[in-house]
Amino acid sequence: MTTSKVPDSPTAAPNSPNGSQDAPDEVLMPLYAAQKKIYPRSVSGLFSNWRWGVVFLTQLVFYGLPWLEWGQRQAVLFDLTARRFYIFGLVLYPQDFIYLTGLLVISALSLFLFTAVAGRLWCGYACPQTVYTEIFMWIERKLEGDRSARLRRDGQPWSVEKAARKTGKQVLWIAVALWTGFSFVGYFTPIRGLGGQIMLWELSAWEIFWVFFYSFATYGNAGFMREQVCKYMCPYARFQSAMFDKDTLIVTYDTARGEPRGARSRKADPTQLGLGSCVDCDLCVQVCPTGIDIRKGLQYECIGCGACADVCDTVMDKMGYARGLVKYSTQNAVKLGWTQSQIVRHIFRPRVLIYTSILAGVTLAMFISLGTRIPFKVDVVRDRAVMSRVSDDGRIENLFRLQIMNATESTQPFRISVSGRPGIALASSGSVSVDPAQSRWVVLSVLAPNDAEHSEHAGSQPILFEIESLNGLGKLQEKSVFLMPH
Repeated sequence: MTTSKVPDSPTAAPNSPNGSQDAPDEVLMPLYAAQKKIYPRSVSGLFSNWRWGVVFLTQLVFYGLPWLEWGQRQAVLFDLTARRFYIFGLVLYPQDFIYLTGLLVISALSLFLFTAVAGRLWCGYACPQTVYTEIFMWIERKLEGDRSARLRRDGQPWSVEKAARKTGKQVLWIAVALWTGFSFVGYFTPIRGLGGQIMLWELSAWEIFWVFFYSFATYGNAGFMREQVCKYMCPYARFQSAMFDKDTLIVTYDTARGEPRGARSRKADPTQLGLGSCVDCDLCVQVCPTGIDIRKGLQYECIGCGACADVCDTVMDKMGYARGLVKYSTQNAVKLGWTQSQIVRHIFRPRVLIYTSILAGVTLAMFISLGTRIPFKVDVVRDRAVMSRVSDDGRIENLFRLQIMNATESTQPFRISVSGRPGIALASSGSVSVDPAQSRWVVLSVLAPNDAEHSEHAGSQPILFEIESLNGLGKLQEKSVFLMPH
């Protein structure tokens, strides 16, 4: 709130019966408009069915994937403690960070492509905010009724029935939120063990924090904030216009057909009344999860869910009018009256083809890299405690430590060899085995003839370690240096 000084006026206050100025010198003006609570109406139709299909699919994957086993372990597990990431048959290490980068690039390019083609489909159908809001609103409708019932009940004083319904809703919301938080943490801690730890209340502090943090975020965002997240917190709504053009498929209202709008009976002829197809029922506003009026044109708050199109088609059916007053179309198509085939042809425009080409290239490169990836890694570290020394037989000895990481789920034997200098060799056989999905440090003694009297052999000399899998997984070469004293 802010205080504003009202200047003196030479005329009398309009509400003053005697013409005297009795208005206060100061008035309070709100800095922010009060936010009106939105009560979305339930709707059924093609787009609603698609939306619920995506809800079921995404939640089946999210809640079910942690319980899926692969061999003797969880199929998808990001074990941060052991620094291993299991994705079905893949075992990835922090050194495989490039694949996470590739996944993020693919996700970003996919978002750009889908937005350029069909607007905010991600927001309207698959965004977690939309998905969990749909689930929470479904629970709300089951316990408190549809829009009119909720409006009426919220306007009534508290009663036993009202308290019971709202309490039941909150209990179910909290249960869904806690299960969501538990499932989320189950991707980072084996979920079966996590369940046992919860029963015995043996969770670590971090596990407790993340279960409740993710639960609280789900409960708050989907139960209370809802459209506020989409309108004010999500950055995607702000920069989406950079990816839109007039050939992007969006939810549109056919102004030429719908205006002038007005109420009428089903039997009335709108042309004789001078009206368009819109009956001004406001149902498109009532079903909108963000509370906007699609008849005002493209707005950044629109998440492209298609609820207004579903309910408008229902009204058109009842009135006996053609469907499509509100539909997925493009600005150019509505303005120029394009057919469906013309809309499809304009989808394949240069920016879409560029996005598609780049996305296909990055995706193909990532899958080729994963397919040709050698499933073990090697790091070579010089033993800094002993730089070099003369062995009992007169040769120069350097010590090295090799870390061999086995990214398969079976024990793997390896053979290590060294090259790069005349006469250089390992003091031992160089055979080693590494347990499944484990890493092992190996200390190697490397010997080379003492020919330091030749200046070209003195100092730091490059050498090459070769680590070969005896099971045919491939071979790796790692560079290092051999120190030859002067």
